Amino acid sequence: GTLFMPNIETTITGFGEEGPFTDPTFTSDADINMIPEVSIAHKIDDNWYIGVGMWGTAGLGVDYSKARGGGMNNFNMVTNLQLLQFGVPIAYKTGGLSVAVTPIMQYGNLDIDYNLAAMQQLDPNDPDNRIGNGAGLAQDFGFGYNVGVAYDFTANGVAGLTLGAQYKSAIEMNYDGQLTTALKPFLDPQAGPLDPLSSVTDTLEQPEEYGVGIAYEMGQHTFAFDYKKIKWSSAKGYQDFGWDDSDVYAFGYAYTENEWTVRLGYNHADSAVVEGQDPRLNFFNLLGFPATAEKHYTVGGSYEVTKAFSIDLAYLYLDNTNDTFDISGVYQQPAGSGGLISTDHEENSVSFQLVYTF
Repeated sequence: GTLFMPNIETTITGFGEEGPFTDPTFTSDADINMIPEVSIAHKIDDNWYIGVGMWGTAGLGVDYSKARGGGMNNFNMVTNLQLLQFGVPIAYKTGGLSVAVTPIMQYGNLDIDYNLAAMQQLDPNDPDNRIGNGAGLAQDFGFGYNVGVAYDFTANGVAGLTLGAQYKSAIEMNYDGQLTTALKPFLDPQAGPLDPLSSVTDTLEQPEEYGVGIAYEMGQHTFAFDYKKIKWSSAKGYQDFGWDDSDVYAFGYAYTENEWTVRLGYNHADSAVVEGQDPRLNFFNLLGFPATAEKHYTVGGSYEVTKAFSIDLAYLYLDNTNDTFDISGVYQQPAGSGGLISTDHEENSVSFQLVYTF
């Protein structure tokens, strides 16, 4: 499993009749998540393998429910998206070729809630003025599949070289009332159906992915490079919010000495959340779902306690990213309209795994 610890800070700046005003910088209380993973695999014969597993694939959200002392308090925004997948991998191996297919059942839940007091020209610091806007927790199941192929060139005279490719299908999810309820106060009544946000539904599709990789083992050293593309721009829901595709580049190195293996890694991904022309989307993306991670550094290792039992441990650090988007015209209040939103995003996570072979 993985202990995921994001640190997200957001500041909103407005422009009023007396000039710019800036709310305090608030830190999200959604600063720790546990992402589980458990699986088992069985060798049927020399060629066929089958397994079953359950793993968390995503956890994203913020919690500004306790923010006090400002003019907007980040709207006391609370968002939480959790995804859990169940899969049955089936693999076939012959010579240097390995092919695997995994049917996937995905469970997801989404909750979005925020305080409308500032938009109604009320003091958001007074609990009696709270005007909650949310539809409660919504849940859904979806289905998809993963496909992978790898080829070990050792038998072809290139010992230690392996090439691979993978594809993950999109998985459509519907979270009843979540997105439509969250966006409703921001719709333009004069534009009516011509407002592009009026066509947004409650569908939020897990995007398709595809990628390739190469690994080369040379004695005690292993070098690896992976590339994958995540198709946010064509995924339902994320497409409506203007998310961009992510190109992910990962470099890895491992050194093995007797029972020990030490690993180092670097990962660079283009931010999926980018500034768009609609300030309302800029507001929701950066305040509620700041998926702005770009650079990851990892270090880890494995220890083989016995031939049947080993322990894996890894640490990941995400360098701080800062993004500032225009949100002019998003909200109305006596102090003015619009402004800027700025978010800092940093992450730490620790992964721990026990492996038992029998």
